[in-house]
Amino acid sequence: MGKTIAITNQKGGVGKTTTAVNLTALVADMDQKVLVIDLDPQGNTTSGLGMKCGDKSIYEVLLGRITMRQAMQQTPWKNLTCVGSDIRLAGAELELADLEQREYRLRTAIRTVAQEFDFIFIDCPPSLGLLTVNALAAAERVLIPIQCEYYALEGVTSLMNTINRVRASVNPRLDVEGVLLTMLDGRTNLGLQVVAQVKKHFKKQVYATTIPRSVRLGEAPSHGEPIHIYDNRSAGAVAYRALAAEFLAKNGVNISK
Repeated sequence: MGKTIAITNQKGGVGKTTTAVNLTALVADMDQKVLVIDLDPQGNTTSGLGMKCGDKSIYEVLLGRITMRQAMQQTPWKNLTCVGSDIRLAGAELELADLEQREYRLRTAIRTVAQEFDFIFIDCPPSLGLLTVNALAAAERVLIPIQCEYYALEGVTSLMNTINRVRASVNPRLDVEGVLLTMLDGRTNLGLQVVAQVKKHFKKQVYATTIPRSVRLGEAPSHGEPIHIYDNRSAGAVAYRALAAEFLAKNGVNISK
């Protein structure tokens, strides 16, 4: 059964969706069968992979109108399947509130297809509402991107409190997969200070790989391509390839490239 990882941080603009697109595509490129679920109403992971969901999105899955299998689409990229989203998902929190098993609806849907994948990633919205709770209830691990800026740890305490509450109430197996430092400008003292601060706070949970600031990373989504397709030699592609290798090694997967 595929290991399920929620990519989340309640703070926006930290590289969460960039990581969802590029880490999943590169893990898939390393011969792992990957499912990525876009649980953000902005739908940026969906469009960043060159996909459109139409009327077969995670929104319909959560409301029980279609199955997870019916919502899955094969992306143009090897071994990578996507369940997309769009702005309709913004209303799902209210619609889910009165439904039975509202915190478990994503977990129930994922279990119907989990055997087909090595890894399942969930791109969460930048909030701690019912959609994110669904993701945390479904996941085994949480991957937390943190931007290398002055207020890097702002909001992380709230996120950790939410993780602890979910662990205590609906998902006792939930734990942190890793903390990813993003948008690093290694030329500045501030960037290096933030790295030290985050490592002091999270210790061995911080990935050795850091993601640099990169114009090419910002350009790739407008072309609907992961960074290694858009510009394989860019600093962003090199970094995310290294992260994918580190992620797989941490999960006991031997890769040949």
